[in-house]
Amino acid sequence: MPPRRRGSSGFRGVRARPNGRFYAEMRVGGFRLTLGTYNTPELAARAYDAAAWRFRRPRRDMNFPDVESLEEAEFLAPTPCLVDDEDRRRHRQVQRRIAIAEHDEELMRQWRAQFPNDVDNTDAFFADLRAHRRSNRRHRRAVAEFELDNPNTTWADNDPRWDDIWTETTSDDE
Repeated sequence: MPPRRRGSSGFRGVRARPNGRFYAEMRVGGFRLTLGTYNTPELAARAYDAAAWRFRRPRRDMNFPDVESLEEAEFLAPTPCLVDDEDRRRHRQVQRRIAIAEHDEELMRQWRAQFPNDVDNTDAFFADLRAHRRSNRRHRRAVAEFELDNPNTTWADNDPRWDDIWTETTSDDE
């Protein structure tokens, strides 16, 4: 039987992904064992070799025949990233959340296009709210500074209103 053809990566069990990363996998007993996705083809090939050692494959099936033992192969390989049902469930959940968020953004874009007055009203509401909060901070600071200068103050030493003296009142604050 002729030797198996190696893929575009140049390594057995390693395929290039469209995003520029490299995917390592091995077939074991009719099943496909996913070994993970790696940044370089060499890392993916090292992961393949470590798995080949674990499954007691012949040395001719290895990418790096100079590796002498399972321990050396595992030392040189990146940490394994095994994909299980829990990982797939989490990935589906994340993908659903991303789809919902993208759908929400699309609906908001359509709403803004359909009701521009509401967008203006919302912007005005929050601008007024920021101005009101800024004014309130300035008032609290003025009261605290007055009490500091007043020798007959009724505030106790541990009154939290003293903290208002250090309150920032610039227009940049929220």
